[in-house]
Amino acid sequence: MLMDPLANALSVIENYERARKREVVISPASKLIGQVLRVMQQEGYIGEFEFVDDGKAGKFRVQLMGKINECGAIKPRHAVKREEFEKWEKRYLPAAGFGILVLSTPKGVMTHKQAKEEGIGGRLLAYVF
Repeated sequence: MLMDPLANALSVIENYERARKREVVISPASKLIGQVLRVMQQEGYIGEFEFVDDGKAGKFRVQLMGKINECGAIKPRHAVKREEFEKWEKRYLPAAGFGILVLSTPKGVMTHKQAKEEGIGGRLLAYVF
């Protein structure tokens, strides 16, 4: 039984990256996983991805580019104020300005850098570097 689909998707991506595969299929698909993949694509960590309807929950086919060192879900999903990003960067990222934290905000799923620019907080979902 799958407890956290986002954590499962990110661990599958990381495992395929370490095995130097060029493509991965993530199942089951969800809106949240799709939004996190979109953020990772915008930041250049993954290539194209597409939703494949299999008559059930669906799947994502993701092109890997070999740029991910580590990625994972953040649990529990901590609430973060706009002034607290530095504390969480130190906890989850290896160096300042290296990698991204993905968070869910009232304006959608975005990186911590975009949230800083917009001056909003949210809930931490994942980290990628």
